[in-house]
Amino acid sequence: MAKTRVGFGFDVHQMKDQHPFWVGGVQLDHHAGAFGHSDADVLLHAICDALLGAANLEDIGYHFPNTDDQWKGISSLVLLEKSVDLIADKGWRIENIDAMLCLEAPKIKPYIPQMKEAISQYSGLPVEDISIKATTNEKLGFIGREEGVVAYAVCLIQKD
Repeated sequence: MAKTRVGFGFDVHQMKDQHPFWVGGVQLDHHAGAFGHSDADVLLHAICDALLGAANLEDIGYHFPNTDDQWKGISSLVLLEKSVDLIADKGWRIENIDAMLCLEAPKIKPYIPQMKEAISQYSGLPVEDISIKATTNEKLGFIGREEGVVAYAVCLIQKD
């Protein structure tokens, strides 16, 4: 009998003018970008946390701490690939990923196919099993003022 688990991930990053904006492994065309120790890809960080949490393997900060220069400026696609390897080492495989971005700008829809392709390539999960959605915060709070970006992710993993 197969064993199934659900994982949930959340991430938030501050936005800075004239900083690259990486989301889902794709660089967005925008005047500001998320700032952090790695490339600050909020979507991939939430996905990593969902995967690691589902497998009961702590969180992204445990495996890739922002106090370790090894991870400074690294592509979060590498962190995704390493997270997938960590859960696979425990016998888990990903069944699906469902993610939500919350930001005012830029519009995400044009980038979603590229994001799904990048996530598929680094996770081994077929594109049709990856869902990415986006919403605004209706101009409310730090998201509405474009001071930060948030991502949520859930995943289903299974072990035979």
